[in-house]
Amino acid sequence: MGALVGLGFGTGALLVWSAFFLPRGTRPASRRAGPVEEMLARAGMGEVSVASLYALCAVLGLSVLVVVQLVAGAWPVALAFGVISGYLPFAVLRSRVRRRQREFAEVWPEAVDNLASAVRAGLSLPDALAGLAVSGPVALRDAFAQFALDYQVTGRFGESLDRLKGRLADPVGDRMVEGLRIAREVGGGDLGRLLRNLSGYLREEARTRSELESRQAWTVNGARLAVAAPWVVLLMMAFQSELIARYATATGALVLAVGAALCFGAYWLMLRIGRLPVERRILS
Repeated sequence: MGALVGLGFGTGALLVWSAFFLPRGTRPASRRAGPVEEMLARAGMGEVSVASLYALCAVLGLSVLVVVQLVAGAWPVALAFGVISGYLPFAVLRSRVRRRQREFAEVWPEAVDNLASAVRAGLSLPDALAGLAVSGPVALRDAFAQFALDYQVTGRFGESLDRLKGRLADPVGDRMVEGLRIAREVGGGDLGRLLRNLSGYLREEARTRSELESRQAWTVNGARLAVAAPWVVLLMMAFQSELIARYATATGALVLAVGAALCFGAYWLMLRIGRLPVERRILS
């Protein structure tokens, strides 16, 4: 009995000594994602590496360059279409980001309402969030199902929220996650009211942005058509050797370079003038 008491006392003393004198592990600082990584995450393609995206751009650009060179025999034309094709994955990625953001903006109010109802019914925050994997909007179910699995495996609410925020990669999701984290840590007696106010604000914001985007659509579509039309004509000319041969000279290359600069400069300027404010992820 005395040996058992001595062993327990020694173990306790060792634990107290280690708490004060052993070096503590420091949490590694999270590396901030670059703009391309951020774009991939916001497009729902966080598992794709930046190197893979650049490799796809290079392969696509070189393939089109070789094909157009074999067909047209004019290296300036082939180079122009190679550059356009190399940028195509980025254009598709940006379009996917905008589409996903619009989709999330439409379903977040419903998700917040479901969460507020679950909290009002007496469920804990982890259970309420996990319930969105079943009763939440379809666009968000996969992310919350992964959250439920993370929390079930680790039992750490904060780390599971961090992974959820990374999967969503959405400004509204960042605000909701951080609000829930604070409510979990300091207690949230007014959490239900906060969620209801957030739902109303999100609905009003989505309605206003939808009206603005519908009015802006004709301007954006007109700009895209104006930029694409000359290059479609040039692509059709590539099958007529006597016409496309004129662009194989230095003068033809200069004409293409000036035309490309004017087209894309005008397109960028029109989008810059008519763009809508985009919410950034300041809480990522």
